[in-house]
Amino acid sequence: MDEIKLHIKQKLSLLPKKPGCYLMKDNTGKVIYVGKAKILKNRVTSYFTGSKTGKTKALVSNIVDFEYIITESEKEAFLLEINLIKKYDPKYNIIFRDDKTYPYISLSYDKYPKLEVIRPKKNKKRKNEKLFGPYPNVYAAKNIVNMLNRIYPLRKCNTFEDKPCLYYHIGECLGYCKIKIEKQKMDDMVKEITSFLNGNYSDIVYKLKQEMYEESNKLNFERANEIKELLNYISKVLEKQKIDLKDNINRDIFNYYVLEDFISIQVLHLRNGNLVERNSYIYELNEDETDLFSNFIISFYDNNDKPKEILLPSNIDTNILSEILNVKVLIPNRGPKKNLVLMAYENAKIKLNEKFDLIKKDLNKSIRANEELSKLLNINIHRIESFDNSHLFGEYTVSCMIVFIDGKPSKKDYRKYKIIGNIKDDYHLMQEVIERRYIRVINDNLIKPDLILVDGGLIQINAAKEILDNLCLDIPVYGMKKNDKHRICALVSNEKEIPIEKNSDLFHYLERISEEVHRFTINYHKDIRSKGSLSSKLDNIPGIGEKRRKDLIKHFKTLSGIINATDEELLKIVPKNTINNLRKYLKDK
Repeated sequence: MDEIKLHIKQKLSLLPKKPGCYLMKDNTGKVIYVGKAKILKNRVTSYFTGSKTGKTKALVSNIVDFEYIITESEKEAFLLEINLIKKYDPKYNIIFRDDKTYPYISLSYDKYPKLEVIRPKKNKKRKNEKLFGPYPNVYAAKNIVNMLNRIYPLRKCNTFEDKPCLYYHIGECLGYCKIKIEKQKMDDMVKEITSFLNGNYSDIVYKLKQEMYEESNKLNFERANEIKELLNYISKVLEKQKIDLKDNINRDIFNYYVLEDFISIQVLHLRNGNLVERNSYIYELNEDETDLFSNFIISFYDNNDKPKEILLPSNIDTNILSEILNVKVLIPNRGPKKNLVLMAYENAKIKLNEKFDLIKKDLNKSIRANEELSKLLNINIHRIESFDNSHLFGEYTVSCMIVFIDGKPSKKDYRKYKIIGNIKDDYHLMQEVIERRYIRVINDNLIKPDLILVDGGLIQINAAKEILDNLCLDIPVYGMKKNDKHRICALVSNEKEIPIEKNSDLFHYLERISEEVHRFTINYHKDIRSKGSLSSKLDNIPGIGEKRRKDLIKHFKTLSGIINATDEELLKIVPKNTINNLRKYLKDK
């Protein structure tokens, strides 16, 4: 330990007073934290001086070495830090992973105008389509689409039926399937809807009011009342969202609140003058709060389109963010924009205060349980990998692995295994999965777990141990033994059995691991079964061979996904003359 301290002290004395990034390493040489600094010497030295608490204390206690990279500017350090975090995936960095894309309102007008809510692939836009959004709240987007579909007789169906549907008979569709519609009429609708979705609501409201008065003058009170209800609905949809900034610029507003070792980040989304939604994020804080907040904003736009303007609190460097994102980033000093930033702060504060006690209680329980398990098994446990298997009378056999790190699930590390061979007994099934997993760990130099838990007894344990011994891996394996009520009562190995006290923190921790691996495995098993069932339904359709069948299953996932797909979507996989065969066959089914 003294040698490590001396080594770090010597390296600290050599640090330059320049901007750059630093990489903290543990005793295995693995990068466990990446940070950036305006002045490397000051920032890195600060980790090894003064008292530390929480996750920062845990981080520092695991550092045995560090490296650094000098950059020309703070901006370069910012970008390098983000790339290094993505490359090394350090356990003490917060990784802002969010593959979800926000929904948009799509107005397609290839032949006939149609409105729908979609989640487009990034940077991909369909032909003859206008996109409006994003709408972080899918319900807000659906409300607007439903409202416009009531006002305008747009196309509602994905495929044309043999005769006009109900929407035509109630006046909400022009009957595009049978009636030839003037192009000018459709162009006018597209123009008005586009104007509305760009924030110009007054034109539609005025038009509806005029129509209501006309129907009333004709003594058609029933129709006039329908229009009045529609106007009330428009008012209800829009009144909650309107923020009067005298423009229709798309904006995102960020702010944060810190309480002890946690940070709460709030994002408000303004689209066309409407506050369409707010989103909350809570993380454990183990680094400078402004650095984490800035990294969050950069990472937020990995999957989301950037607005025209971003509003931030006063302690953030807007120049670097503006340069990296190529967006106008402002710190408002007064007026309604300042009020929006304060609103984001208040929402962040309320969200963290609401959840703080529960978050801390759950975190402390998990940490205590993990420490108790370490003492019980006399192992320093950081990473647990747990396995479970599932099959239906020997069919659709699968296995899954979940990972808990420091008492918390690490879902990015979960893995699924589809068993290809004709294996039906638990012993050989466990052997195949353990062999596949840990050959990969060896070949790819992945992190080895400190403990393997299997949902089973000595059969599964001995199967796993045999493979691990053959691979020369010394990893403890325990089974989670259950009583007749299917609750965990002991941990067993091929050497001993350790009773677990009911209702202890450790009991609940092990139950959580067992339930999570079982849930993950069963969901995967259901998915495989449904795909197998779908595959059989696609057999014997003229024009669909094995490759097209697999492509259909991979792309649309379910039978309803294929049935509801448009011709344009199906054409990406099957030729035009096969689509009719496919639709006819599935309709008969």
